[in-house]
Amino acid sequence: MTKCIIQRRRSPAGQFLAGLHPVLRRVYSARAVATADDLDTSLKKLIPPAELAGLPAAVDLLQHAIVNRQRIVVVGDFDADGATSCALCLRALRAMGAAEVHYLVPNRFEYGYGLTPEIVGVAAELQPDLLVTVDNGISSVDGVAAAKRQGIKVLITDHHLPGKQLPAADAIVNPNNVGDSFPSKSLAGVGVAFYVMLALRARLREQGWFEKQSIAEPNLAQYLDLVALGTVADVVPLDRNNRILVQQGVQRMRAGHCAPGIRALLEVGGRSLSRMVATDLGFTVGPRLNAAGRLDDMSLGIECLLTDDAAAATQMASRLDELNRERKDIETDMQTRAFEAIEALDLRDDRLPVGLCLFDPGWHQGVIGILAARIKERFHRPVIAFARSGEGEIKGSARSVAGLHIRDALDAVAARHPDLIEKFGGHAMAAGLSLPEDHYTVFAAAFDKEVSRHLSKDDLKGVIYSDGELSDQELSLDTAQLLRDASPWGQGFPAPVFEGDFNVVSHRVVGQRHLKMMLSPVRGSCQIDAIAFNTEVLPRGSQRVHMAYRLDVNEYRGIVSPQLIVEHMEAR
Repeated sequence: MTKCIIQRRRSPAGQFLAGLHPVLRRVYSARAVATADDLDTSLKKLIPPAELAGLPAAVDLLQHAIVNRQRIVVVGDFDADGATSCALCLRALRAMGAAEVHYLVPNRFEYGYGLTPEIVGVAAELQPDLLVTVDNGISSVDGVAAAKRQGIKVLITDHHLPGKQLPAADAIVNPNNVGDSFPSKSLAGVGVAFYVMLALRARLREQGWFEKQSIAEPNLAQYLDLVALGTVADVVPLDRNNRILVQQGVQRMRAGHCAPGIRALLEVGGRSLSRMVATDLGFTVGPRLNAAGRLDDMSLGIECLLTDDAAAATQMASRLDELNRERKDIETDMQTRAFEAIEALDLRDDRLPVGLCLFDPGWHQGVIGILAARIKERFHRPVIAFARSGEGEIKGSARSVAGLHIRDALDAVAARHPDLIEKFGGHAMAAGLSLPEDHYTVFAAAFDKEVSRHLSKDDLKGVIYSDGELSDQELSLDTAQLLRDASPWGQGFPAPVFEGDFNVVSHRVVGQRHLKMMLSPVRGSCQIDAIAFNTEVLPRGSQRVHMAYRLDVNEYRGIVSPQLIVEHMEAR
């Protein structure tokens, strides 16, 4: 679809910004950065755990279990946030002296998401005294009830939005609970788990536990690599608190303080540990870790994060890399079928439903989330992709655009049609749901009607926000490195995107579907390398293009050079 490029509004530059490089000055002023304190990512600026509600009760449960040598079972989720949360809790609890800590992660194809009664039944075989959920549980009313009937205590740690009824757990830690005044509502599941471990360590320290047990008090900062990975991979907004967690994790990884599994995943993805940045976690490590939960069993990903054996980590990372390549092949086929279906219906941009639902009986339910994201990017509207998940049931993965809270939209549909959706949950920008297959047509119409209440035609325009143009001198390796070092960039603190007119000096297709170009600015004389992913031809065959791009550092066979990563281009 056609996209428009709009320059970001900038706030007046303060004294602090005046001393920075001109490119950084305009980038930061467009992101409401006014003082040096706004960019301070030291751990001393982290919001204190005491401000997160529910921690005292959570720590009571964990302390009691550790002191009395009870069995703890951590119930995770099948994505990267859930895997890192699970690995973090196991590593930290064992380091603090927990005698028996196990984990269980539901297979999405057998049990679905969260602490369901069925997964409680599986967990019960391990005879736990305490179940701890990570990155799930806030909607598990029936699952918690099933655990309580068996005399098992339950601690929920989650970051998803709660429903109208909370589960009757023994303790709940979730910054998004109603009434919780924690300043950062954007913590990922692994961030919540990290805060729980911080509070637990503080309690055990106060009680003299480490001295009594002759245990070295663990430095929990050693697990910030896991926190950074889960936070970036879950695409939560990088508010200041999350930027601290991510930046501290990245700095430790660059210094070599990294779980062998993360190091191995970076290596199979062709990334240098010493030069890695936050986006490498999102585009290189996260997808490979997620591939286990999408196609196989996330236990493989969790074991990769838990092992301290470098050889074992390499072997598991290689298997995860294979799964990711398989996932890409499946995704490509599903995208082709989705776009063909849209074209066959003659649903052009101006005739598409505002809230777009798509269903194909042959789609893989582990990949529909990625498919929904790809279709959303192309047609810039909320999308739900559905796949069969069982006898007479389908599951959907939803992705939204600015202006629509997708979970609230599903809640509204459920309120108007009480028997239409079986269950749902999620965030503002992503959600999941399940419903009977014969309800699909009615649901699709109801979803489109609800979305149409909130979004206008202007909201459906694809907008790229630009930080302006770069001069010949600024299209350099020094500027690219400057921007790279100024990270972490991400959701809520977006990476700088620039724009300009370029002559195409040469171009060729690489990797079967990516367009590699040599460009020269129309108002300049330099030449610079550029790549447009998932693009095979120039727009209308033009040799002059207007382009929105990111300036990055490219390292290939030991040669380091600046490179433009094309976000959008159109003929000039």
